[in-house]
Amino acid sequence: MDSMDNGIRLIVGLGNPGKEYEATRHNAGFWLVERLAADGHAVFRAEAKFHGLAAKTSLERQEVWLLKPQTYMNASGRSVAALAAFYKIAPSEILVVHDELDLPPGAAKLKKGGGHAGHNGLRDIAAALKTPDFWRLRLGIGHPGDRARVADFVLHPPRKEEAEAIGEALEQSLAVVGPLARGDFAGAMRWLHTK
Repeated sequence: MDSMDNGIRLIVGLGNPGKEYEATRHNAGFWLVERLAADGHAVFRAEAKFHGLAAKTSLERQEVWLLKPQTYMNASGRSVAALAAFYKIAPSEILVVHDELDLPPGAAKLKKGGGHAGHNGLRDIAAALKTPDFWRLRLGIGHPGDRARVADFVLHPPRKEEAEAIGEALEQSLAVVGPLARGDFAGAMRWLHTK
């Protein structure tokens, strides 16, 4: 990768708004950006024009926006596209953090582009940005083993041992956010994928 790549300027955590969803597997993306905000003493504020909660923080001396869309998962793109357009942030400068059924709890993987694998939040963001070429940080939540049970599965809290594994993956992921803001995508992937 070109060392002149722009770094990540917007980190979007995917989840559903509301107390009843806070601890559910589908909100793993929210958990990561909430940690980033807390670590950077940033405060999320309701931004009507972005249909979400936004905060500004600094990572490795780079200014980065944190966003929690408040549109519900299936309409996340409206929020992401609004903030990206307002601040002139390119899709390649966006990191979307989301729960991933195809990875076990405790796994975290970074990738750019690709399909949405049935994830409605990713599908909507790709449609709103008119490209799938944004970065994704995939936080493993495991799979219930039966497609018919997926909707119920993602809207329930992880079991205790799963929650601990997901917590470890969040810690590992927090360590690569700085390099991503700096534009060191290759280094971030290498570090995360060898954990």
